[in-house]
Amino acid sequence: MNVRRDPRVPLTTAAGLGAVAIVVALVTGGSAPVVTAVAGVVTGLLSAVSLIMAASRVTPGHRRQPAAWRWMAAGSLTWLLGVGVRPVADGTPFVLTFADLLILAGSVLLAIGCGLSVKPPAYTRGVIRQAADAYLGAASVFAVAWVAVLGPAFRRAEDTGAFFIALALPVICLLATCAVTPAVAASRSGNRVVGLTGVGVLAAITVAELATALARLGGDHPPLVAGLLVPALLLVLAVTPWVEQDRPARPLTAALTAAAPLVLVAVATLVATLHAIGGSRDAALAVVAASVVLVLLGRLFVLLVETAGMRRLVDVGEQQLRRLAENTGDVVLVCDPEGVVQEAGPGLEATYGYRPEDLACRPIFDYVHPEDLPAVQALLSRMTDEDDGPEQEGGTRVSCRFRASDGTWRPTETVAARHVRDDDLVLVTIRDLSDQVALRNQVTHLTFHDGVTGLPNRAYFEERAREVLTRRGAVGTAVIFLDLDGFTAVNDSVGHASGDHLLGQAARRLRSAVRADDTLARWGGDEFAVLLEGGASGGVSGGGSGGGDAQTAIDLAERLVRAVSNEPFRVADRDIALTASVGVAFAEEDLSSGDLLRNADVAMSRAKELGGRRVEVFATHMHADVVRRLEIASDLQRALLENQFAIEYQPVVDLATSRVTAVEALIRWWRGGTFVPPEQFLGPAEDTGIIVPLSEWILREACQEVAAWRASSWDIGLALNLSARQIMAPRFVETVSEALSDSGLPASALTLEVIEEMLVEDAGEMIGRLSELRALGVRLAIDDFGTGYASLAFLRQLPVDMIKIDPSFVSGLGRDDTLTLLTRTIVQLGNDLGLIVVAEGIERPEQLDLLRKMGCTRGQGYLVARPMTARGVDDLMPGTPLQNTA
Repeated sequence: MNVRRDPRVPLTTAAGLGAVAIVVALVTGGSAPVVTAVAGVVTGLLSAVSLIMAASRVTPGHRRQPAAWRWMAAGSLTWLLGVGVRPVADGTPFVLTFADLLILAGSVLLAIGCGLSVKPPAYTRGVIRQAADAYLGAASVFAVAWVAVLGPAFRRAEDTGAFFIALALPVICLLATCAVTPAVAASRSGNRVVGLTGVGVLAAITVAELATALARLGGDHPPLVAGLLVPALLLVLAVTPWVEQDRPARPLTAALTAAAPLVLVAVATLVATLHAIGGSRDAALAVVAASVVLVLLGRLFVLLVETAGMRRLVDVGEQQLRRLAENTGDVVLVCDPEGVVQEAGPGLEATYGYRPEDLACRPIFDYVHPEDLPAVQALLSRMTDEDDGPEQEGGTRVSCRFRASDGTWRPTETVAARHVRDDDLVLVTIRDLSDQVALRNQVTHLTFHDGVTGLPNRAYFEERAREVLTRRGAVGTAVIFLDLDGFTAVNDSVGHASGDHLLGQAARRLRSAVRADDTLARWGGDEFAVLLEGGASGGVSGGGSGGGDAQTAIDLAERLVRAVSNEPFRVADRDIALTASVGVAFAEEDLSSGDLLRNADVAMSRAKELGGRRVEVFATHMHADVVRRLEIASDLQRALLENQFAIEYQPVVDLATSRVTAVEALIRWWRGGTFVPPEQFLGPAEDTGIIVPLSEWILREACQEVAAWRASSWDIGLALNLSARQIMAPRFVETVSEALSDSGLPASALTLEVIEEMLVEDAGEMIGRLSELRALGVRLAIDDFGTGYASLAFLRQLPVDMIKIDPSFVSGLGRDDTLTLLTRTIVQLGNDLGLIVVAEGIERPEQLDLLRKMGCTRGQGYLVARPMTARGVDDLMPGTPLQNTA
């Protein structure tokens, strides 16, 4: 034990040494009662002050209990008052004096403090049993003391009443000591040292008061040693609150403390028996023995009552446990160590279809799946092992499959426990997990499979691709991406439910086309993906393929295209023809699964851009093109805000007079001082939607410029190309009307050009928008005429003012008889329909001569005029015939 380093400890030690000095001085020069009184007062005061000071410095929540120390301090003060006035009170004729009552009160207060100084156990014995144990201990000690000391004194006493009155104080002190000693001895509290010291003080008071009582009866003073025993222990009590234990002392076991009163009874019985054999007929000893027997009988009765109550609680608990298990749907079985069923609960028939008597006297192992049998046998073995309890290694819960009466194996969770009444029986609880397992399997399936097609989904495909590349590397691995061309129109026309039905049909076709070892998945939307674990060998860089395995992957990709495109799909009582765009990518060394999937997606997008119904193999430049398009798309918005765009005008001339009749506005982008060709940024602008505000800006600027030229008496028109996204913008018609109104340009001077493909896609809505523009007075032209799908049909449906011959026809004039014939036919058709015919791409004089001979009225191209700025157009004002600039 280590003394706490506290400034009050040296003071306490010094005071204790001073007290010892006072006691020694008094012993040498004073009478025994006075010496005892002075020593008791000094040490009692010292103990009380020390306990109060220690209690005052304990913070709230500390493991020590200051309230107990205050009770003990109060007991010390009360006791020292009694000891201090005892020399005066002893002169009275009373057997018990006022001083004795103070000593008795102080002893009781000390006992209360000792009891409060330790934390009671979680499960305490009953009050009756504690009182009985205290009485048994005190009576046993009294009986031994009677045989040894008190009996002879009783026989010498002249007044038996005074004798027993004199013994009242030590007997009560003995009862108090026996009442608190078991609790303090068995406690694990950190205050156990203080409590044990307090018990020692109580024992010393009991001995001292017994000596005092015997001395009074004999007319003498008590021995000095007995009187100084209490002050000595009080000095120890003054020091113990300031002592901390590095390692708490091991307390007595509960069994030992419970058996201590019975041991004392046995000792007392032995002493009394020997005393009786010696010929004694002591009535007082017989009374004590009888009282002990009565108390023991009372304690036995209480024990029987408690045992019966505990037995009832066990029965109720067992019934409640069984009912709880049955109400939760669990099946309860009682088995012997060999697994033979002794009893079965009523829930067995409802859950598994067996009657309880069907399983009676039969091994439970007959109903457990053979693969799970060892685990169940090990569980029952652990339950019946005498050396192990329910918490032994291995647990009390296993998962197994239990055979139902219909022969199916049901997943279950089995819990085993020892029977509460018979350790040779095992209580087995079986919980059916069929619904939970089915739900878990369904959730797992939905997590990694598509609900529309039943195919693996994107998450499964990505994980599978990662696993294949990790296990096998790049050798023999390829990925195919497939997209259904035109599927969006299916949802818009027949609805999403019918679209899902079409996807299911497409999935079945694709599944029949792939090999059994390949992984087919729905990537998302109308896209599918195929993983070939042995479909390609060797990397493919720059679009090349390596070996026959690579050709196998390409052949599979073409087979997928045919599976989708060869036959129409039957949806909503109609046939819908679709095609497929397919991209193929091959694994390479140090290429991650994510990059491989990205490459296949890029190749598929490339196939779609090239018109669909084709297979494209990934090449390195494809990814570079995608990155470049992304960079351009990200810079377009900033370019629009920073006015990096400019407009150039390409004149349209009258081929007969060579005068400028109109200009076509062309957008130009100077990106950081570098010219970006329109074919590089118009596509990204269309994809991102920036084409709409960009086209509005071109429209307003060009209208303002052409209106200024027309204000100079120059009858010149303006031509603009329109994109599909621009035409379908919500306020496009209003935007055109506002631009004309703000600039003052007549609507008839504005010609808006569309390509034939735009008229085929979303024909109804597109023609409706163009009709609204035509109603404003704006002219309409079909650009790149002759390259579309249904030009003649739309010439009849839509009032068109002009057709522009595609440069691919003009380039063959004079060199290709077929192209010359086609061009002549288009010019003749336009003239017969009363349309203005404009030839694009005139670059050679012979082309110009042939067009004039064919009757083509307008033309544009590098031969007649290159695109130029507005300042260059100013030089072409009326009165200045346009000269060839080629």
